[in-house]
Amino acid sequence: MKVVVWGTRGSLASPGPDTARYGGNTSCVEVRADDGTVLVLDAGTGIRRLGMQLPPSLPRVDLLLSHLHMDHIQGLGFFAPLQRPNMDVRIWGPPSTTLDLRSRLIRYLSPPLFPVHLRDLACCLTLQEIAGGHFDIGPFKVESGLVCHPGTTLGYRIEAGAASMAYLPDHELRLGAVSLDGDPAWISGFDLVRGVDVLIHDAQYTAAEYDGHSGWGHSTTDEVVRFAARAGVRHVVLFHHSPDHDDATLDRLVADAARLAPPGLTVTAAAEGTAYTIAETR
Repeated sequence: MKVVVWGTRGSLASPGPDTARYGGNTSCVEVRADDGTVLVLDAGTGIRRLGMQLPPSLPRVDLLLSHLHMDHIQGLGFFAPLQRPNMDVRIWGPPSTTLDLRSRLIRYLSPPLFPVHLRDLACCLTLQEIAGGHFDIGPFKVESGLVCHPGTTLGYRIEAGAASMAYLPDHELRLGAVSLDGDPAWISGFDLVRGVDVLIHDAQYTAAEYDGHSGWGHSTTDEVVRFAARAGVRHVVLFHHSPDHDDATLDRLVADAARLAPPGLTVTAAAEGTAYTIAETR
């Protein structure tokens, strides 16, 4: 399994040298199995570059949306496979109590917000709502579950053979549990991430910043490290960077977070273009 980061931010960062190493595009991650099956996690602005790299000969791509906040779908209309005739594109996303997934995506993929209607896309498009539970895509075994974030939001656990990773890009740990030291069954997302090789997790705030943003749906770097350690994760990748955090700030935050990690837990920060390879057979 190969995991590639294409977008790292919670909202658009100002372009320029201050964010050159970590990047300024919004959330998008590619997961590729050894047999070539491709999953795309979220459709932030990073999905445009990913789509340009996918070969036209690829028969199918599956896009798993965590939720429909703008920073997670604003690149969708620029995803090249959507304009390839006969390309099988399947979009999986969370349900709503008011509108189905197609109706909610049409609000974005239609004028005045976008010039092309969803119905006019050239690809063979399938939309599938998921409210949690297990499904298979090629060799991938995917587990989805609701996590603590405003609106209906999913986290994903993805396994291929012996390889495992989890993706919780928007997740407020402190609201999901009275205390991270309590019963882990009460911690939002705990079962999804338990024992994975790589966890990509929202870490937008410092502890000081969180004090003014409780209830906004995001976690702090130190809480994420504690969460990953408690769940037996091997490598946690700090993700969903604040647009206010430049490269120097992120360098400092990841160094501080790494010092909190127990032996056996690696801590890094997501950077555009970074790839993680996890062996499917051991």
